[in-house]
Amino acid sequence: MKSIASSLFATLAMGATLLAPSVAGAADAVAKPAAKAATAKKKDETKGLALAKQTVQQISDAQLKVADRVLTGDAACEFNQTVSVLPVKDTAGHFHVVFKKVTYTMVPEETTTGAVRLEDKKAGVTWLQIPAKSMLLNTRIGQRMVDSCMHSEQTAAVAAVEAAARSAAAASAASAASAASAAGAASAAGKN
Repeated sequence: MKSIASSLFATLAMGATLLAPSVAGAADAVAKPAAKAATAKKKDETKGLALAKQTVQQISDAQLKVADRVLTGDAACEFNQTVSVLPVKDTAGHFHVVFKKVTYTMVPEETTTGAVRLEDKKAGVTWLQIPAKSMLLNTRIGQRMVDSCMHSEQTAAVAAVEAAARSAAAASAASAASAASAAGAASAAGKN
């Protein structure tokens, strides 16, 4: 019985010796795909980052000059609505325009009129800023989303223009009154 047990033990030992490389190979076989998957994931992330950098709209020097004129912060608009214009961190010339909890990523576009124009071409939305006001437009349907938006700088500029117009009107009225008075005095002197 001892010889059968020893034979059986020898056979099991030999089988274990033969299986050891298979078990190790199986562990390697499991480890290799995991390593390949990790490497593939890293490559995909690198490709994704490169693609994201490529898809970020490149802007020209002229567009960067327009970006310098963009008024940032909150703008009070008609019907107690607000539009926020915020520069995008680490991306020169790009802005987030937020209206009704929707954020549009916009870049400046050159204009022939000197107006500041930011566009999100993918969404079909434009932020237009002129000295007297700003407005948000849906260019796909040709409608204003919100109008009469005023940043504090625009409010101050409009107030200055109105004050200058009042001063000019007062000066013109005073000049006309002075001219009328002088004409009346000359007419009276001519009658004597």
